[in-house]
Amino acid sequence: QVQLVESGGGLVQAGGSLRLSCATSRSIFSIYVMGWYRQGPGNQRELVAAITSGGITNYADSVTGRFTIFRDSAKNTVYLQMNSLKPEDTAVYYCNARNIPRNYWGQGTQVTVSS
Repeated sequence: QVQLVESGGGLVQAGGSLRLSCATSRSIFSIYVMGWYRQGPGNQRELVAAITSGGITNYADSVTGRFTIFRDSAKNTVYLQMNSLKPEDTAVYYCNARNIPRNYWGQGTQVTVSS
């Protein structure tokens, strides 16, 4: 069974920073595209950022320049560094591992940004 173990969410003031972590197995980490999605109140789940096994990244326009996704191969972990957080970043953030047709999700971690 594939496990994606997330950590790092919490409450932060606008302008602050948080780092999310998602740990998984080497068999997943070395092959799958790893990504972070979020779902705010009343919204659909949306892609925030993704990174391939080769290190190619992709970001939503709303977070470009503020968020950074990166991988630590020694720990089989993908991170999302979030800086200059805004109240509209408030959402449940989900780690995702994708290798079509396989698609796995973490349990989600709450990020709340107060104004």
